[in-house]
Amino acid sequence: MVTTTMTGAEKRLEAGWPQRLGWTALTWFSCGFLVWVPFLYVALRRGRPSDWGAFGSFALYECVTLPWLVNTGDGEADPFLSLAVLVTLVVATVLLLAALFDKKTPPVPMMAYGQHGQPPYQQGYPYGR
Repeated sequence: MVTTTMTGAEKRLEAGWPQRLGWTALTWFSCGFLVWVPFLYVALRRGRPSDWGAFGSFALYECVTLPWLVNTGDGEADPFLSLAVLVTLVVATVLLLAALFDKKTPPVPMMAYGQHGQPPYQQGYPYGR
């Protein structure tokens, strides 16, 4: 399903490598606590159901792992929690770097004349200024 604007154009969210690396750094440097933030940003900007699904899954991850972390805070490390955090960070990194943002579209060259070599029709004041 493609989300379109009022004019019928598809909503796109292009990002360069600095922005992608910045969102990934936020995810890793917060130890996974803010992994949902980039996905909320994309869901709000683009509004596709798949973007909302990705945000919902990472928000659910956060709602499950935080109580799990608090309950296992007795000094022992839980290997399943550690594995879940690492797998989630790797999945978020792959999504942020490769799949989440749209690829940049190459600029369309402007043609001075129409398809048949004639200048395009310009509507307006016919006598010039």
